[in-house]
Amino acid sequence: MRSIDDFSRPLEYLTPLGEQVGEIIREWVEKEVIPYRRDFDEDYLEHRLILPPFRKLLGEYGIQRILFPEDLGGWGLGHSDYLSVAAFRMFEEIARADSGMAVAFGVVFWPLVLICCEPHVNRRLCEEFAPMFTGTREPVFSCMAMTEPQGGSDIENVEILKGSTIRTTAVQDGDEWVINGHKLWPTNTGGVADLMAVVCTTDPGSRDVNDIAIIFVPCHLPGVTQSSAYEKAGMAADKNGDIWFENVRVPLWYRACGPGDDARFYGEVVSLGNMGSIAFMTGVMLNVYEKVREFTSRNTYRGLPLKENDAVAGVLADFAATIEALRILGYQCARMCDRHDLYGPRWSPEVMAKARAHRYFAADRTLEAMGRVMNLMESFGADREWDVEKHWRDVKMVQLWLGGKQLSQMEVARWFYECETL
Repeated sequence: MRSIDDFSRPLEYLTPLGEQVGEIIREWVEKEVIPYRRDFDEDYLEHRLILPPFRKLLGEYGIQRILFPEDLGGWGLGHSDYLSVAAFRMFEEIARADSGMAVAFGVVFWPLVLICCEPHVNRRLCEEFAPMFTGTREPVFSCMAMTEPQGGSDIENVEILKGSTIRTTAVQDGDEWVINGHKLWPTNTGGVADLMAVVCTTDPGSRDVNDIAIIFVPCHLPGVTQSSAYEKAGMAADKNGDIWFENVRVPLWYRACGPGDDARFYGEVVSLGNMGSIAFMTGVMLNVYEKVREFTSRNTYRGLPLKENDAVAGVLADFAATIEALRILGYQCARMCDRHDLYGPRWSPEVMAKARAHRYFAADRTLEAMGRVMNLMESFGADREWDVEKHWRDVKMVQLWLGGKQLSQMEVARWFYECETL
């Protein structure tokens, strides 16, 4: 019988380690997540159901160690030329069960890329934070604190705004940074985060990219306050809340990369975030394929399974074709992020623009395809017993983050058409 494994992947990109971890995650998904995911929406505040599977995956299996160097207790994947492809496989497997869990999982590693990955490894910060992740069997969560109340995600528009709208400040006082400001919406907040990478400015209003600073902040420090989690349409496993920083002090060397480099490698965070978003969507699509296959095989029309009807088969074929196209697109985006020698660095304006193009194209196609499947299933498309409506609610949020479609369109137009004022 055909299965999700019959959809294409570029096999020449895959590695034994990535595939092994992917199989481990699939087994974990089947046992620890899928049987319980319908109850996750009501667990958005306390994570009584959501935390135990994370404890097994991140802590007991040790996957939270994956980026740190091996001599610090990690797996050394930060030095791999196949990091993004391996990440895509992991994200896709988890998103098949619950895309909110995939987001929370992915963001554990998102800020750590800035200090663990070639060519900008910050050995001192690796040594500082590795024990937090490698010295425990409990899950440890990171967050990337970017979005602000005043301008939303416009701080990601570095090429044009050059950090001038960032309101969270980092002021040097002796050998420390003093951080003040307010962030909202970061994944793994709402009381979850243990370590944050905070996008700050060292000179409010400055258009000098040297003043953009990404500074690591352990969440237990005095002056760090997290709100309770927001109640959203879905993605209960992806906790989001407000964070306030009031005279929070950290050492100067907690800055990720340094003047100029923080802004440059911030682009890498954006590219990888868009790549991961495609994996979240293809993972969802794979599970919806499983559900709609079951639905159209079980239910009949004029004595035959629904899938044997010409009109229904057309919808099913279009859905399968969309998965085929988006999956190849996603893996190619991941490989592009890995192959600096062929495509340029993943923090370059070119790679950022292309990753944004891939992400918003994938989001549009995913939502269109899922809408047609829900129409095909009629009232069952909205029935929680089939899980399709959960995926539909969750994946809509993937379309909205990282500046949404609008910022993506601006960056794509800026690069391909050489626009100067967008």
